Amino acid sequence: MTASATAPLAEVIAARLKEALHPTRLHVSNDSAQHGGHMGDDGSGESHFSVSVESPAFAGLSRLARQRLVNAALADLLATRIHALAIQARAPGE
Repeated sequence: MTASATAPLAEVIAARLKEALHPTRLHVSNDSAQHGGHMGDDGSGESHFSVSVESPAFAGLSRLARQRLVNAALADLLATRIHALAIQARAPGE
Protein backbone atom coordinates (compact mmCIF):
# COMPACT_ATOMS: atom_id res chain seq x y z
CA MET A 1 0.00 0.00 0.00
CA THR A 2 1.49 3.34 -1.02
CA ALA A 3 0.07 6.69 -0.03
CA SER A 4 0.30 9.62 -2.41
CA ALA A 5 2.59 12.53 -1.66
CA THR A 6 -0.52 14.74 -1.85
CA ALA A 7 -2.38 12.72 0.79
CA PRO A 8 -2.62 14.13 4.32
CA LEU A 9 0.55 13.25 6.21
CA ALA A 10 -1.43 11.31 8.85
CA GLU A 11 -2.63 8.98 6.08
CA VAL A 12 0.92 8.56 4.77
CA ILE A 13 2.12 7.72 8.29
CA ALA A 14 -0.68 5.17 8.73
CA ALA A 15 0.07 3.53 5.38
CA ARG A 16 3.77 3.25 6.17
CA LEU A 17 3.13 1.72 9.58
CA LYS A 18 0.58 -0.74 8.19
CA GLU A 19 3.07 -1.88 5.58
CA ALA A 20 6.01 -2.19 7.97
CA LEU A 21 4.36 -3.48 11.15
CA HIS A 22 1.07 -5.15 10.15
CA PRO A 23 -0.66 -3.70 13.22
CA THR A 24 -3.71 -5.16 14.90
CA ARG A 25 -4.60 -1.63 16.04
CA LEU A 26 -3.41 1.73 14.76
CA HIS A 27 -4.37 5.32 15.45
CA VAL A 28 -2.53 8.33 14.03
CA SER A 29 -3.41 11.76 15.38
CA ASN A 30 -2.35 15.09 13.89
CA ASP A 31 -1.56 17.23 16.93
CA SER A 32 -0.14 20.16 14.95
CA ALA A 33 -2.96 22.58 15.86
CA GLN A 34 -1.91 22.31 19.52
CA HIS A 35 1.60 23.48 18.57
CA GLY A 36 0.82 26.42 16.29
CA GLY A 37 3.46 29.10 16.59
CA HIS A 38 5.78 26.83 18.58
CA MET A 39 9.23 25.71 17.52
CA GLY A 40 8.96 23.22 14.68
CA ASP A 41 5.63 24.56 13.43
CA ASP A 42 6.27 25.08 9.73
CA GLY A 43 2.79 26.47 9.08
CA SER A 44 1.72 23.39 7.10
CA GLY A 45 -0.56 22.10 9.84
CA GLU A 46 1.27 18.77 9.54
CA SER A 47 4.31 18.80 11.81
CA HIS A 48 3.33 17.17 15.14
CA PHE A 49 1.80 13.69 15.40
CA SER A 50 0.91 10.98 17.92
CA VAL A 51 0.86 7.31 17.01
CA SER A 52 -0.71 4.49 19.00
CA VAL A 53 0.15 1.16 17.43
CA GLU A 54 -0.34 -2.45 18.51
CA SER A 55 1.61 -5.03 16.55
CA PRO A 56 2.85 -8.60 16.97
CA ALA A 57 6.20 -7.25 15.74
CA PHE A 58 6.65 -5.64 19.18
CA ALA A 59 6.36 -8.88 21.18
CA GLY A 60 9.35 -9.34 23.42
CA LEU A 61 10.91 -6.01 22.47
CA SER A 62 11.87 -3.17 24.78
CA ARG A 63 10.15 0.20 24.57
CA LEU A 64 13.21 1.62 22.81
CA ALA A 65 13.35 -1.20 20.25
CA ARG A 66 9.65 -0.69 19.49
CA GLN A 67 10.17 3.04 18.96
CA ARG A 68 13.11 2.29 16.69
CA LEU A 69 10.88 0.10 14.49
CA VAL A 70 8.34 2.90 14.18
CA ASN A 71 11.07 5.46 13.48
CA ALA A 72 12.63 3.21 10.83
CA ALA A 73 9.31 2.94 8.99
CA LEU A 74 9.01 6.74 8.98
CA ALA A 75 12.72 7.69 8.69
CA ASP A 76 12.51 9.91 5.61
CA LEU A 77 9.41 11.68 6.92
CA LEU A 78 11.08 12.29 10.29
CA ALA A 79 14.04 13.83 8.47
CA THR A 80 11.94 16.10 6.27
CA ARG A 81 8.29 16.57 7.25
CA ILE A 82 7.63 15.45 10.84
CA HIS A 83 8.96 17.68 13.60
CA ALA A 84 7.60 15.72 16.57
CA LEU A 85 6.22 12.19 16.94
CA ALA A 86 4.82 10.74 20.17
CA ILE A 87 4.80 6.94 20.03
CA GLN A 88 2.78 4.46 22.07
CA ALA A 89 3.76 0.97 20.90
CA ARG A 90 2.32 -2.22 22.35
CA ALA A 91 2.22 -5.91 21.54
CA PRO A 92 -1.20 -7.61 21.42
CA GLY A 93 -2.48 -8.46 24.89
CA GLU A 94 -0.54 -5.73 26.69
